[in-house]
Amino acid sequence: MRIAIVGTGYVGLVTGVCLSEAGHEVTCIDVDPSKVEKMKAGISPIYEPGLEELMKKNIEEGRLFFTTAHEEGFLNAEAIYIAVGTPPRADGTANLTYVEEVARSIAQHIRSYVVVVTKSTVPVGTNRRIKEMIAQGLKGRVSFDVVSNPEFLREGTAVHDAFKGDRIVIGSDSKRAAALIEEINAPFGIPIYHTDISSAEMIKYASNAFLATKISFINEISALCEKLGANVEDVAQGMGMDQRIGGQFLRAGIGYGGSCFPKDTKALVQIAGNVEHEFDLLKSVIQVNNKQQRLLVDKARSRFGALEGKTVALLGLAFKPHTDDMRESASIVISEQLLAEGAMVKAYDPIAGASAKQLLPGAVELATSLEEALNGADCVFIVTDWPEFKQMELDRVRTLLKQPVIFDGRNCFSLDHAAQHGVEYHSIGRASVYPG
Repeated sequence: MRIAIVGTGYVGLVTGVCLSEAGHEVTCIDVDPSKVEKMKAGISPIYEPGLEELMKKNIEEGRLFFTTAHEEGFLNAEAIYIAVGTPPRADGTANLTYVEEVARSIAQHIRSYVVVVTKSTVPVGTNRRIKEMIAQGLKGRVSFDVVSNPEFLREGTAVHDAFKGDRIVIGSDSKRAAALIEEINAPFGIPIYHTDISSAEMIKYASNAFLATKISFINEISALCEKLGANVEDVAQGMGMDQRIGGQFLRAGIGYGGSCFPKDTKALVQIAGNVEHEFDLLKSVIQVNNKQQRLLVDKARSRFGALEGKTVALLGLAFKPHTDDMRESASIVISEQLLAEGAMVKAYDPIAGASAKQLLPGAVELATSLEEALNGADCVFIVTDWPEFKQMELDRVRTLLKQPVIFDGRNCFSLDHAAQHGVEYHSIGRASVYPG
């Protein structure tokens, strides 16, 4: 089928590339001319494993195109996907400005029946608003339908998830439209779940909110484990063996970040508030996460008494490994706190260095290698569990540091391993290890 995708962020670009790999003719649309030219050359604007290779392949095979012109992209399209950003406003509500702009453009340019597919994460009721806006702005008598088709892609494994996902949700009040979107997705071989539009919108928010809740829950348990002498990893494994609970998202650490969980949890609290429902559980999830992002600094302050004049090697800047996404990353909060307390920060990330320059305080020194970051530092903060950090030789780390003190926010090493290599090791929800 002929498909247009508006927006080439993580969701739009991955969706467009993977739909072209599934055999469809896809045109991706973005307002940034320089970005479009790079994508035409097969250069991905985001770091996502496997994506650029598929881009180049499908461009060469004549199924994937890029343009800045909506009229060109919409021409003869059977489905138009809205995949633009819905960033949070100051009060936590989703900013729908870009979604509304696309709806107005669709109304202006379509000339024959088309299915408008909302991939952007939007509050319940937004798809009906999109339908109203398009209907009001149409030039001539053109029929169309709107479908809610939320995405469930994880950054770092998004290409894999597109082809091996758990489910595809299609929310529609039109059998014709639902059938067309099911046909588009048939090559993926993923179970399809049909529902009404409002339920599809809620499924996305409810899923992310539940996963965020599991993360904050195990982080609260980790705090108790430290005070009671238990090991949170043993606790999590024992919990996860219960099939009703499952082991995923039960890894204690310094909280969640990225473009989805922080934004969607805050938005769902606001959505609930709009209908006079106090979502107290989710408010607590957010509060716990905010507290958790400050945990490593609290541990370091407790260990050293004061951080003024200390040099901290900050390892990992992206909110998770295998991505360069810095949005809502704990590294931002941590670096700001360290600088406020008079510490010096040397930061390193194998991929996200360029993105970090835009968001980290200017006083943060960005190292170009792991060894450069570690050399002469008073202690180490492990913020992102990149394989490079999990495979560090602790003997070498010990020789590079002024003091062999590690604060591990991702529990990258076993306690026995840390003890064997003579480092002082403070992790999350586990006993501290001291040399000698």
